[in-house]
Amino acid sequence: MDTYLEQAINALKSSKTIAVVGLSKNPGKSAYDIPQLLPQWGYDVVGVNPTATPAVGSIPVVAALADVPFDIDIVNVFRPSSDTDAIIDEALARHEARGDVRCIWLQLGITSAHGADKCARAGVTYIDDTCIYVIQQYVK
Repeated sequence: MDTYLEQAINALKSSKTIAVVGLSKNPGKSAYDIPQLLPQWGYDVVGVNPTATPAVGSIPVVAALADVPFDIDIVNVFRPSSDTDAIIDEALARHEARGDVRCIWLQLGITSAHGADKCARAGVTYIDDTCIYVIQQYVK
């Protein structure tokens, strides 16, 4: 099995909580539909979107990662690649301050110029350009 695929599967298998940065209010968008499935697979999910508080469907939403009231295992990002470095910096600052955020996961088509290096230095798993829905199909 591909090492990257195995890393992504292990990140999901070992996680319980997911913060979805860029959770959409619009059904039919991947950033809405995929996060709605995560609780069905047993994950505790919170959205991070300052324009979608207090909830999208059954998912509670907060304005910023700092506002998530519980420990985060995965920060799952549905934002343009141009926004990712700032999101990664915010997630890694939270990791350093609280000891949570074990994985930063950028959805399919989303990358970061410096994310892999920053996460490696912090000891945080980094996954980019990969759909969490697709990988979840491997988790049994």
